[in-house]
Amino acid sequence: MVNSKQNFNHYDTLKVSPHASQAEIKQAYRRLVKLFHPDSNQETADKDQIIRINAAYEVLGDSQSRLNYDRQRQDDSLKLNSDRQQRTASAQKHYKVTRQTGRDADEQVEEWLRRVYQPVNRLLSGILYSLEEQMEQLAADPFDDELLEEFQEYLQTCRDDFKQAQVTFRSLPNPPSLARTAAHLYYSLSQVGDGLEELAYFPLNYDERYLHTGQEMFRIAIRLHCEAQASVKSH
Repeated sequence: MVNSKQNFNHYDTLKVSPHASQAEIKQAYRRLVKLFHPDSNQETADKDQIIRINAAYEVLGDSQSRLNYDRQRQDDSLKLNSDRQQRTASAQKHYKVTRQTGRDADEQVEEWLRRVYQPVNRLLSGILYSLEEQMEQLAADPFDDELLEEFQEYLQTCRDDFKQAQVTFRSLPNPPSLARTAAHLYYSLSQVGDGLEELAYFPLNYDERYLHTGQEMFRIAIRLHCEAQASVKSH
């Protein structure tokens, strides 16, 4: 049994990007199991690697479990960055440091809300709350060419807005006091990206499971988006 406290990155274990879709994660898992399992490949068999692969897929193969894992990684990253900042501040103590006033901090918050949060919030809302209407239209006849074409055009518009939201989100570091809001936005965007990829598979094979998976990812994204909005109001 693999010690859960060992510092394994499940994405590295499965050799996928943290932004990989659920379908890509499943495909990577199957490929690696086939490569390292003794029943399928004696030359590359590796029992320990199989254990790590199974442990990684157990976490990443489930959307909610993956979300919890991503949150923990984000928390660990924030803590690591905080530790690095403290060490840097200590190393630079012989330099004259201008102390940030309360007014400076307030201005930083206002700037981030104006330049990042508000436009990302608007783009996310447009994507997340338009899907239900599109699904109702498509449900009239999922095999109708005209409806499918309209659905694909809708997805392309969402992808364009999603890319703009990503660029905007990365354009300015968030103030420390809004770290929670930024984290919720980040995970909401991540779910939207995966959800759009799942939805885009449907016109290729008419498999409704892709629609259901995409809708579930959007539901998770909506919950995270609402948490981001709530954290701003409580700030």
